[in-house]
Amino acid sequence: MRIVSLLPSATESLFALGLGTSLVAVTHECDYPPEASSLPIVTRSTLRLHERDSAGIEIAVSEAAMAGRSLYFVDAKAIQDLEPDLVIAQDVCKVCAVSADQVAVDLEGIRIIRQHPHSLRDVLADIVALAAVCGADATPLMRRLNARIDAAAQTAHRSGPVRGVFLEWIDPPYPAGHWTPDLLALAGIEDPLARPGAPSVAISWADVANVRPELLVLAPCGFDQRRAQAEAELVRADIDSVGADRVVVLDGSAYFNRPGPRLVDSLELLVASR
Repeated sequence: MRIVSLLPSATESLFALGLGTSLVAVTHECDYPPEASSLPIVTRSTLRLHERDSAGIEIAVSEAAMAGRSLYFVDAKAIQDLEPDLVIAQDVCKVCAVSADQVAVDLEGIRIIRQHPHSLRDVLADIVALAAVCGADATPLMRRLNARIDAAAQTAHRSGPVRGVFLEWIDPPYPAGHWTPDLLALAGIEDPLARPGAPSVAISWADVANVRPELLVLAPCGFDQRRAQAEAELVRADIDSVGADRVVVLDGSAYFNRPGPRLVDSLELLVASR
């Protein structure tokens, strides 16, 4: 098959399934595994978000949404010229990746898979479904992933629960949503602000402080660990006001934000960070 992935997590899933050679194009955010970076790119950001801090990004994204502007440009002509058998997009978040609705009309006649996971179970099911569409056997990969999930959960169980808060954005703070609460539960982190299976919404730092977490995990969406550390320093006073015994900053871009195989790595990171 000839596949165009408009979703970084799907790109990762295809490589994990041994289908990387079927990819003919990806997005500008598809950076894992390293081989993905050598493929033709058919998207770009419409905003210069790398020049803004977290608060500035929040404002820019909100303004674009109110104006009905997409955060992504998609070169539909380039995709058509590649004559793909399959395009993979998503319906979960218009901010995090190209939405299927954005390309559906321009790519009419090309089969589009719409991934829309809201839980860890959904994510794993999407990997299996993608393999089936592509004629691959997901069994070996799923066996490995499930074994690692079970091992991480057992390790966490032996250590007992810890009261924590996970933030997927920090200015303003956004608590864990969609599949991340499932990871927290498996890691034995009891997060009273988490929203299982639901989108994250902005809260206040006072809300975070009010639940008195022992552990505060920061993994801002789209930021690697270096950028996340820098952004955390900008709101250091707010972080300190929470009074958590332990504050951990993790790579949200590589792990928690992408609903693909590396969510299992994310779980293992949470267990190691308790």
